[in-house]
Amino acid sequence: MGCCSSRSSDSPASRVARWRSTGIVALRDARLKEVPNEVLQVGNSMRILDLTNNKLVEIPEEVGRLVNLQRLMSLLNVSDNKLKELPESIGSCKSLEELQANGNSIEDVPSSVCNLVCLKSLSLNGNKIRQLPQTLLKDCKALQNISLHDNPITMDQFQEMDGFQDFEARRKKKFDKQIDSNVMMSSTALDEGIDLH
Repeated sequence: MGCCSSRSSDSPASRVARWRSTGIVALRDARLKEVPNEVLQVGNSMRILDLTNNKLVEIPEEVGRLVNLQRLMSLLNVSDNKLKELPESIGSCKSLEELQANGNSIEDVPSSVCNLVCLKSLSLNGNKIRQLPQTLLKDCKALQNISLHDNPITMDQFQEMDGFQDFEARRKKKFDKQIDSNVMMSSTALDEGIDLH
């Protein structure tokens, strides 16, 4: 007796149009095993990509075409997936400011990450990282925060990287500026910057 209406508002074309207008693609907890094609159709309009808590095993190389991407969660935020690596093309995301890939099985960080000159925060907690690209701290001059909890990398290895002293100076300057501005912060905030445990 009733009629069925199509859900045209949730078609792939309407999702792409919505994502292009906002610049945000949020697919958190979507049980994805791969990145949907329509995500890559958003192109240079995309500023934030959140793929947290899915079942992704890889990030497509095409992510390197997203040159205006600023935050990638699970890429980009690609946390809590099953990633074993980040694509080498990640270095083409020149506008990327924050990369979160916590809770994966990543062993190596591609050397192209050193091309991310706008990168301010790199969070790779709960992976299998034994070392980072040697020039990461030297080349990523905006980098102020690195979090590597629950990885095999040691603090000694980190301190031996090229550019460690400059990284420490940037990190200290960031917190000195916050303190000078009378920004309220918890006592643990002062420990932010290098997290290796």
